[in-house]
Amino acid sequence: MTLTLNDISDHLKNIDFGMLSTKKADGTIASRPMSNNGDVEYAGDTWFFCDAQSRKIREIMSDPNVGLTYTARPSLLGKPGIFIAIEGRASLVDDKTTFTEHWISELERWFPQGVDTPGLLMIKVHASKISYWDGEEAGNIAVQPDGP
Repeated sequence: MTLTLNDISDHLKNIDFGMLSTKKADGTIASRPMSNNGDVEYAGDTWFFCDAQSRKIREIMSDPNVGLTYTARPSLLGKPGIFIAIEGRASLVDDKTTFTEHWISELERWFPQGVDTPGLLMIKVHASKISYWDGEEAGNIAVQPDGP
């Protein structure tokens, strides 16, 4: 059975942390864990809060092509959890209205002043391709370009 974006969304709702991979200035890859904060009404866009001074911001500004990977826990019956790899293009969002739309109180652990935290940014990753494997089925989903 081929998965749809809605199926991927359902899986991602149950996976809080994934890895965001960017390209460093020397051409090597850097990966770090990022939380989707349960913000997964998935139509190809993934949103992350971050600090504007972080290295990943400089890397995205230099090359916006990024990768996201997610892995779900195995089932109680031993079936592997789903593996999801997303290729996409990152953009940086500095808009308090957008921050408010995506904010959850648990973020105050990292950003104690909420959406008013100095240097707060969001990374929006728009997927171009999603690959998945769940131990039985594998497939790819091409995602429509973002915007006009």
